[in-house]
Amino acid sequence: MSNRSIVVVGGTKGLGRELAQSYADQGRDVVITGRDAVAAEAVAAELGGATRGLGLDLAEPQTIAEGLADVGDVEYLVLAAIERDSNSVKGYDLAAALRLVTLKLVGYTEVVHALLPRLGDDAAILMFGGLARERPYPGSTTVTTVNGAVTSLVRTLVIELAPRRVNALHPAIVGDSPQWRDMPEERFQALVQRTPIGRLVTMAEVVDASRFLLENGAINGINLSVDGGWLCM
Repeated sequence: MSNRSIVVVGGTKGLGRELAQSYADQGRDVVITGRDAVAAEAVAAELGGATRGLGLDLAEPQTIAEGLADVGDVEYLVLAAIERDSNSVKGYDLAAALRLVTLKLVGYTEVVHALLPRLGDDAAILMFGGLARERPYPGSTTVTTVNGAVTSLVRTLVIELAPRRVNALHPAIVGDSPQWRDMPEERFQALVQRTPIGRLVTMAEVVDASRFLLENGAINGINLSVDGGWLCM
């Protein structure tokens, strides 16, 4: 087992936390980050093992290098930090748009830049996007744009960081995630009816897909949709 760490940026809740938990359960050295250092440390204690928590706000990229200064050699880097943003052109919230664009594009890239000397040639990077890149909805102006840009970021990082591998995962609505599990039943059933597998994808399935992208040494430059066939409808 590698003694290098697994860093999950945005690992204090949701899919990032589930992925961090799966590695912590295997006794791996896991580092999770969240915007609040105290909260990140508390979650790290809950995950157990050798997990550490750090405070990191990707929307303040000038602070990222210092925040990651004591992270050692890294085998897998996961960029799962997200923010929910409903922002239309008609009612454009400039501050919210700037924060999300900075977080997802500049922040993601700066994390890679800061940790690059600690990423060996066989290291792998996984970025989280979302299916709003393919299916816009009212208010998704910024979300759709940044998730589409994640697709392009994968392609350029594959070239710049070779032989390190870079992939992205784009989950659909995850039915048992904290964000969605309490949605109104009418909406839940409507989403199920639009999903060919007859149900929504699960957190466990997203974790499994994430680990595949990280651990399979032949997988590189992939933007993987985990949606149960939803995009085919």
